[in-house]
Amino acid sequence: MPRGEDTRAELLRVARKLFAARGYAVGTEEIVREAKVTRGALYHYYADKKDLFRAVHEQIESELVERIGERIGAVEDPWELLVTGVGVFLDESADPVFMRVALLDAPAVLGWKEWREVDERYGLALVSASLENAMDAGVLRRQPLGPLSHLLLAALGEAAFLIANSDDPRAARRQVEPPLLALLEGLRA
Repeated sequence: MPRGEDTRAELLRVARKLFAARGYAVGTEEIVREAKVTRGALYHYYADKKDLFRAVHEQIESELVERIGERIGAVEDPWELLVTGVGVFLDESADPVFMRVALLDAPAVLGWKEWREVDERYGLALVSASLENAMDAGVLRRQPLGPLSHLLLAALGEAAFLIANSDDPRAARRQVEPPLLALLEGLRA
């Protein structure tokens, strides 16, 4: 049986695997059984199943931002940074784990307001920094950064929902990229 932080990590690993495969309907009994821990251990680290789900969702969002950051980290041209960032986000949005947990279940389980707060906590800073960089470089026309960042984040989120709710996520991913890039193109200086 795992101990301490190993127990917490194992619960998170198992819950992530099960939530990704079958959604929030997975029972806590199955989670603790597969993690080889007691129900008491689950409730020691997480208030309830929703709290465990929230932790899985936040882990997925954090990893998404890390992967995007890694992929755009070497891009120096401000326009290419925006285009690459959009492309990487759309690629990640077609990932089955991200689709199931972050896009299909999280808004319903956490409620829209809490889901949106998580989305903003992980994605808004990256979007804002990319837009500000492009405006500072003269690639985009100067706009109020806060509202523009929220609007672009919302457009990216809607594109992700279109991908997640499509019968063919890969085809939907290809279809949503040109309109998103057209939105950005409309902001060019």
